Formats: sequence, structure tokens, C-alpha cells
Amino acid sequence: MSDWNAQQYDSFATLRQQAAHDLLAAVPAESIEAISDLGCGSGLSTALLAQRWPDAAIIGVDQSPDMLATAATRVPSARFLQGDIADFSAPESQDLIVANASLHWLADHRQLFPALVNQLRPGGMLAVQMPNTLPEASHRLMGEVASRADFAQHLGEMNTHRETLLNPNEYYDCLTPNCAAVTIWETHYYHVLDGPSDILRWFSSTALKPYLDMLPAHKREDFSHQYLSELIRVYPPQADGKVLLRLPRLFIVAFRSAS
Repeated sequence: MSDWNAQQYDSFATLRQQAAHDLLAAVPAESIEAISDLGCGSGLSTALLAQRWPDAAIIGVDQSPDMLATAATRVPSARFLQGDIADFSAPESQDLIVANASLHWLADHRQLFPALVNQLRPGGMLAVQMPNTLPEASHRLMGEVASRADFAQHLGEMNTHRETLLNPNEYYDCLTPNCAAVTIWETHYYHVLDGPSDILRWFSSTALKPYLDMLPAHKREDFSHQYLSELIRVYPPQADGKVLLRLPRLFIVAFRSAS
């Protein structure tokens, strides 16, 4: 994919940061010295980590140079590395590994999650938040537009670029062999946006981006226009003219066994 756009992503920074607030609220406020923030993006979650544990050594990892440049400005005390989080290998055992809205892009979670736990010190914590949005209208409409003749020839199997998340029972079973405790919950956020065009802007820097990247430049505007037309049809205005964007998110906090 082309590089991510930090400015575009941060246009909804306050709303995007809410899930990170909620995730970290479930992490005990104990002494933490080494933290990894996987898929740190523009540093929204990293900033919360630095505020909560100002003396910790924090490493942020992301593939996007633009996101990392913004993150480094936002959290100058952290160290940022460009790389694929699927290949992440901590330089030493970590007290806390955070993955806020990033692991849903990766495959084979049955192998991935235990591998992350193995990079924690005994008693260390893995804190994960993942959008569980593939069944939502916002995402189904992307797939419907992508299957139209004007776009299908360019997008091929694009509709399978993300795997469906495991269910909570499956995450629990793949974590408990090496974890003393696992907490799992799901929250449905209803973000108040000005209109369907804001839904388009929200996803243009995330879920919609892989579709747009694969299309020829002259097809991208038409794709966005057709997607917006579907959003207008499916997301009617509320009484005050706003629209509600529902975003389910799955949260997991796991504590590695002490021995």
C-alpha cells in the first residue's frame, strides 16, 4: 500500500483515542519499565502510555513513515521504529505490549497471540483492541462497491484482505496456556458524525485505503463517490441531522503466568 496519511487519520483523533483510553483503563497502574506499542500509527496510543508511565522505555512500531514522523513529534520521549509488526521481536522481555487497532490487519491469530505473550516478562501484560467491523454496513458496502464491474477487474480478491476475528472463546483458549488471567470484552461505539461524508473520511485512512490503493488513479474518485452514495442510503440522518457510526471493538487484556 501507499503510505498512510497521519493528518487525515488524526482528523478524528479524539474519537479514535477513546478506545485506547478504555483499553488502558483495564491495565493495572503498577510499575512498568518496558513497553511496546505495536502499530502505533500517529502516536495517539503512545501519548497515553507516556502520560501513564512517564519513566518507562517505550518503543513504537509502525510501517508508515508519515505516521511515525507525527508520532515522534507527539511523543518525543518514545523511541519509534519502522517495521512490520507481524515480525516484531522485542529487544528484551516487555512489561507491557499494547496493540491498539492494529492486529486485525494480521493473519493467523492463533499463532500470533501466544507469540506476543512469549515476549512478555513473567507477569507482564498484553493489551489489545481490535475493530470488529467486517459485518458492519460500513464495511459490507465497501465490498459491494468493489464487486461492481467498474472496479472488480482491478481489485480481484480485495474483499478477502482481512480475516474475520476469532471469537472470544477462541482467543481465550489460545492465550490461557501461558496466561494466568485473560479479560475479554466488546464495546459498541456510536460515533456522532456530521454526515455520511464523515464516514467516508473516517475510513479513507483505514479500511477503505487498501481498495483505493489498488485502483488506478482515475477510478478512485468514482469508487469513493459510489461508496458515499451507499452510505447516504444506509445511514439516514438523526433528528438533529447527525449520523451515528457504529463501531464494535474487541478488547483483550492478558497477564502472562508468573512462572
